[in-house]
This record gives sequence, C-alpha cells and structure tokens, in this order.
Amino acid sequence: MTERGYSALERETVSLLCQAQSNPASQYVWFYNNSQVYTGPQFTITKILRMHTGDYACLAQNTYLNTRSKKTISLTVYYPPDGPPSCSVQPALNHTSLRLLCSWPGGFPSASLRWTGDLKGLGQEEADTGQQTNPLSNTAILLPSEGLKSNNSLFTCMGSHPALKQSTECSTRTYVPPALPVCFAYVTNNRQYLMLSCSWDGGAPKALVWWEGPGGQGKGGQENSNILILRYGTARSGKPYTCHAKHPLLVQTETCRLTLEAPVLLTQRRVVSVYEGTDVQLTCNLRANYLPVSEITWFNNQGVDIQDTLKYTLLRTSAWANLTVRDTDETQDSGEYRCTTSNAVGGTEINVTLVVKRHPMPPNATLIKVMYNSRQRNEVELEWQVQNEEQGGWTGFILEHRLVSERPGRRGSSNGSKEEMEERIGPQVWYRNIIQDPEVRSHTVGRLTPTVTYQFRITPINHRTIGHSSAPKTPAEPRYNMYPAVIGAAIGGMLFAAIITALLLVYIIRNRNNNPREFC
Repeated sequence: MTERGYSALERETVSLLCQAQSNPASQYVWFYNNSQVYTGPQFTITKILRMHTGDYACLAQNTYLNTRSKKTISLTVYYPPDGPPSCSVQPALNHTSLRLLCSWPGGFPSASLRWTGDLKGLGQEEADTGQQTNPLSNTAILLPSEGLKSNNSLFTCMGSHPALKQSTECSTRTYVPPALPVCFAYVTNNRQYLMLSCSWDGGAPKALVWWEGPGGQGKGGQENSNILILRYGTARSGKPYTCHAKHPLLVQTETCRLTLEAPVLLTQRRVVSVYEGTDVQLTCNLRANYLPVSEITWFNNQGVDIQDTLKYTLLRTSAWANLTVRDTDETQDSGEYRCTTSNAVGGTEINVTLVVKRHPMPPNATLIKVMYNSRQRNEVELEWQVQNEEQGGWTGFILEHRLVSERPGRRGSSNGSKEEMEERIGPQVWYRNIIQDPEVRSHTVGRLTPTVTYQFRITPINHRTIGHSSAPKTPAEPRYNMYPAVIGAAIGGMLFAAIITALLLVYIIRNRNNNPREFC
C-alpha cells in the first residue's frame, strides 16, 4: 500500500494488506468510503467491478496501549468501452473535404484512438472526454479532396485500452457514386403540384444535391436527393431546371437538367380520306418529353368529347390514343376531329380532317324482259343488262315494283268509281327487293295479284351510292303458239267432212236400186 494509490483491471482479484508495528498485535478494520466493510489485516475482493472504485481506509488499533493509526488509499478499477469503436465518414467544408470520425465512448480511462491509411501530410484533430489528456474517446481527421489519390479508399481506426490485451479497430470506405445524377418530374394525383426530383444515390459519404431554376426557382442543398415543388402551371416552358450534385471526392460538380415543355402531339396523317361504310382509324401520339401529361382526349366533328360507343372505339396508352370511327357516313362523319392533352406547363391540340367520300356512280342498267310467266299473272320474270359491264363499278341492284291500276274484271269492281279503285290499290309506292350479287341478271317476282297492273324498274348500286333507275316497264302477257291448235282444228274438220261424204256415198249406192226413178 502506497500513498499513490492502486489501480486494477475489472474482474481481477485484488488484495489489500494492512500492517502496523505494534505489541501486542494490532486489530485491523477496513472502511470503504467511510463505511466499515471488513475486519482483518488483508481485505480481498474477488472479481472486482467498476463499482468498487473509491477510497479504502485501514484502521489499526492497539487496545492495550489505546493507540490507533489510519491510512487511506485510492483504488481505481479500469474497464474497457462497450463493444468496438465506430467509424464514419462525413462531408466537410461545404462538401469540399472529408471528415473521418472515430468514436469509442465509455470505459475508464478513455480509449486511445488513431487513424491509419493514406494520411500523409494531414493533421489530426483530437477531442477527449476531459478526464485525461492523451487518451481519446473520439477523434476526427479532415481530408481535403485534393489530397485523396483513390476513388475507393479504406481508412482504419485503431483503438487500444489498458483493460484490453489486444487493440480493436473499425474501418470506413470512401467512394464516388457509381452513376450520374438522375432527374425526373412527376405530378401529384390532384394536379396541384409539379415535383422535380433529383437524386445521386450511392457513394460515401452522401453527395449534396440542389436545384436551380429560371426566375429564381430553386431549392437549397440536401444529401442524396432533393425535390423541387412547383405549383401546377407555374413551370417555365423551354427553360432548363438544373440539378447540381457535389461529392467530396470530386473537384467538379455534376449536373443533370430538365427542360420542361408543353406536350407536342403528332399524327400519321392530317387528312384522312375513306369511302362510305368503312372503318377508319385516326392516330394521335405524344412526342417524348420529360413532363408527364394528362389523358389524351379526342373530340368529334361536332366538338363533343368522344367516349367508347358503337360508333367510336378508343385505344389509348399514356403516350398515344387512336380513334376508330366505325361505318363512316359522308354527312355525319366528315369534318375536323381534335386530339388534345396538357401538362403542368401548358396544353396543345392537333386537328385531323376526315373526308368520307361517296363511291362512284354505278353504270346504268336497263330492263330487257318483263313478262308474266303464266296466265295466272302472279309471277313476273325480269331480265336486265348493265352498260359497260367490263368496267365494273357496281355491287348490287335494287329491283322495285309498284301497283299502277286494277283490271275491271275483278269481282265486285265493275261498278266502282276510279276513286274507289285508287283507294283499294293505295298510294303508288315502290316496293324494293335488294339483290346483293352483282353477277345476277335475272329475277322472278312472285305473289302478285293477278287483277293488278304493275310497273317494274331496276337500279344499280355501288356500296352506298345509288345509281339511276331504269325506265318503268309493265309486264307483258305470256306469248302462246296458236299454230298447233289451228292445224289440229283443220285436220279434225277435214276428217269430219271426209267421214260425212263417205257415209253419204254409201247411202246413195244402197238406195239407187230401190228408187230407180229418182235417178232417171
């Protein structure tokens, strides 16, 4: 035991011995921080802990002489910090330098820390716990960017402590982000704000990014990523928004730019021509730009917003929208169709003219045969021919008939007036029969009223274009061959006369002898 005190490592066994020259032998009492803890000359603490640090006093007493003596020592228990040291690298001096930080808090006394690596010519800033001068609980090193020779540098912090037999360490690495900064823009769901995002992920330490825009629009620096928020519609069209990115390992600042523009719409054809009855597709696509747009909308030739119907079909994505007009009609569908869209900068539109053309007029057709096929007059056979057939240009025919008059031989109609007859016949309406085969040249119309006189006409058609009707014709009565009947009647008469003559001759011959006088 000395006046300088005593130190021990945590969990060691410590023995405190007290001796005093006395006769008879003295009695010994041990005190810890003025509290009696033991009686005897040797006080042993097994596996001493940090809580045992303090003042220990030994009181020696001679009861015969009634004398006493007391000595006090200071016992300090050394213990290491919990866990290993921690290392980190941070930007310094506005991201123009690096600061290496090493911390190993706790323990007594404070741990000693030192950096190893490419530290030539660099100073070391030290900060201790205030309990001791030389040992450090944390240390920092400032590294200028110009002094770093490698993009991928490893720095190691070595930590030592009296309570540990071996030193411990931690490491940190510095490197530049592997890619360039990335910029993109997006719009909030409610279309109130436009967000310009810039990020430069990766790297150690994190890079500093900030925005600069036209008209003073910008935002101060933030690490790793930065978002510039603009109210919808306030972005400057055609003006660049620049994101600057600075990393301590690089002298130069990296940048990425967004040039915000109103959308530009394109179409394959500004004027589209089709024939009636066909389906036609009108195209509208967005030229690529950074700023997202709202939905592409089509308006028809009446200025009405188009939705999916039987007439219109829309096929759209975020970059294009195609409109299909079905079963086109010249009067209803011809005109200007408008494709529109907009974004946070502005709106745009493009017009597409749809011209629906009628098919050419078909050639004329002429009825060459209109005749009843029997005396019952309930069916009419018709034949026709087409002018310039070799040139084509028709897709079918319209065969029509109408009631013209009624024959007076109809039962109950002999005494009727002309007005009553017209009332029975009704208005002279043409009844249609569509013939879709363009190669057909004959047709039979049945279920006719025998006592009614009809007119027929033929009209060629070319898709939806109706040609000129032929001149109306009334069916002719069927032609019958009278020669066989006349010849048969003549032969029958001759045979009858011959038979009568023969009978008369026989009669005369038989009666000539009986009446001779009559022949004299």
